[in-house]
Amino acid sequence: MTDINYELYKVFYHVASTLNFSEASKRLFISQSAVSQSIKTLERRLDQTLFIRSTKKVQLTPEGEILMRHIEPAMNLIRKGETQLLDAASTGGQIRIGASDTICRYFLIPYLERFHKAFPGAHIKVINQTSMKCAELLQNGLVDLIVVNYPNNHLGASASAIRIRKFHDVFIAGNTFSELKGQTLSFAQLLRYPILMLDKNSTTNEFLHQVFQQHQLDLVPEIELTSNDLLIDLARIGLGIAFVPDYCISAKGDKIFQLQTREELPERELAIAYNEHLPLSRASMEFLSYFQNSSR
Repeated sequence: MTDINYELYKVFYHVASTLNFSEASKRLFISQSAVSQSIKTLERRLDQTLFIRSTKKVQLTPEGEILMRHIEPAMNLIRKGETQLLDAASTGGQIRIGASDTICRYFLIPYLERFHKAFPGAHIKVINQTSMKCAELLQNGLVDLIVVNYPNNHLGASASAIRIRKFHDVFIAGNTFSELKGQTLSFAQLLRYPILMLDKNSTTNEFLHQVFQQHQLDLVPEIELTSNDLLIDLARIGLGIAFVPDYCISAKGDKIFQLQTREELPERELAIAYNEHLPLSRASMEFLSYFQNSSR
């Protein structure tokens, strides 16, 4: 029996889970050519073709699917062993949290501070991504917990979500649009003004487009960005009407105001989620308990 080359199977796992050689190379911090060479080496060792490669997509062959059914639980066992070794009783181990910049800034910071004071030796890694991207990171086991906007259609079947806070989205403007103060505008009337909102890689963008579609309205934003804080700043200087969560604007001063709308915007929530198929470190379980005891 030949010696098992763990590195080859690790490369196989990441290519098989992403079906993308480029994405696998990023996760492994190696070149795409090194990924391709490793797969070719493994295929030669096994005398099997594991992937169907084309210019448009990568697919697993039936033999590749068989191998993945064995490799995936093996990788999860390795992660579990690593997690247990990293879990020292005195430190609580490590925790990887995914959340957007907005959620980190306006919601998570007090919880991170509380956790750090309780477990000063624990290693905390915060990964800033949109709620949409965080769901993908959780599905692929690249984070332990995520705090995201909810509902979130991108959460996989293995994700378990705990709803922890309700919030409303609001339209805000600067004094350039002072004539709108005290008025109640319909969504159709809002479209006469430049709309500023998060870009298409966000659940917030999906949410607002769906709301307008339900009213048979076609929303074409003037500006789409990745930062709610920047949207607020642009609204303040008069570039348009920004769509942001209400918890972002409490301390933004009197140079902006909230617009009233005739149609009611549905309420949304923040949720913390974990992958039921992957083990949680002691640190992750401790952090999760902050929300299990006071959800919603």
